[in-house]
Amino acid sequence: MEPTWFAKRPVSDVRPGDHGWLAYAGPGERDRVIGTFVRDGLHTNEKVVYVTDAPAEGLPGLCRLDLDGPRRSGQLRVLPRRAACLDRRGRFEPAMLLDTLGREVDAAFGEGFREVRLTTDFTWLLNEPGRSRLTEMLGCEHGLGEAVSPSTMAKAICQVDRNACPRDELVALRNAHEVLVEVDPEFDDGILRIIRTFDPAGLRVEGELDAARHAVFAEELTKASGDRGPVHLDLSRLGFIDLGGLNLLAHHATELPEEDALVLDNLPPDVEVVIEMVGWHRLPGLSRGRTGGVA
Repeated sequence: MEPTWFAKRPVSDVRPGDHGWLAYAGPGERDRVIGTFVRDGLHTNEKVVYVTDAPAEGLPGLCRLDLDGPRRSGQLRVLPRRAACLDRRGRFEPAMLLDTLGREVDAAFGEGFREVRLTTDFTWLLNEPGRSRLTEMLGCEHGLGEAVSPSTMAKAICQVDRNACPRDELVALRNAHEVLVEVDPEFDDGILRIIRTFDPAGLRVEGELDAARHAVFAEELTKASGDRGPVHLDLSRLGFIDLGGLNLLAHHATELPEEDALVLDNLPPDVEVVIEMVGWHRLPGLSRGRTGGVA
């Protein structure tokens, strides 16, 4: 279970002072989060600083945008690692990265920008051969947190492929952040929230699912089932579901191809009782999944 002191925010709600963390399951999740973070910054009067060796045109959120104007104005700063954080021998230098980002933030107000968005992907560092880079990364993360957290202008998302290091190292890196960043909800009306998940693939359903929200839930469930393979529904934060909603789940499960399934993770006990009472647990295509909350 995640420590309760973490704040979890949709990417569009990241605010100045947030030192955010994204451990993505694959390119789809990374692009949905970082693409939104970068694109939203460019659509407002905010400076975007991305430390990467990838070309700007290939970065999440930028492939279909005209970048000439933002690059000329300095609103978009794509900094290669050699210039931002590598010493003369090509070794990662945490202090250099912190200095680089500090200069970009300090210059932003004079350049006419009201806020600064910072991001980089540290996966390359974890994948480097030789000695572990965990200590260096943790030092860098703590330094970045100390710089960003009191800021009224800067907000940052540190990225890493969650498959690039052992779980204990991933947890240590996560714990150097106060904010966990995730995709924006597919739907949120203050009563029901539906969030796309990527590992496992599916949806997280939060709040109350009543008759007024059956149609939107059915639509999102159909979209999530567009790819082959099981669709997981994380119900750990579901407060209420009516019989019509349960019937909707059962009907959707029976319509799935034989090799697919609708997997109910973290099923609330009262909901499980109802499912077993009416015999829906015997339906093909509907199965109980993991328990124990969100990993």
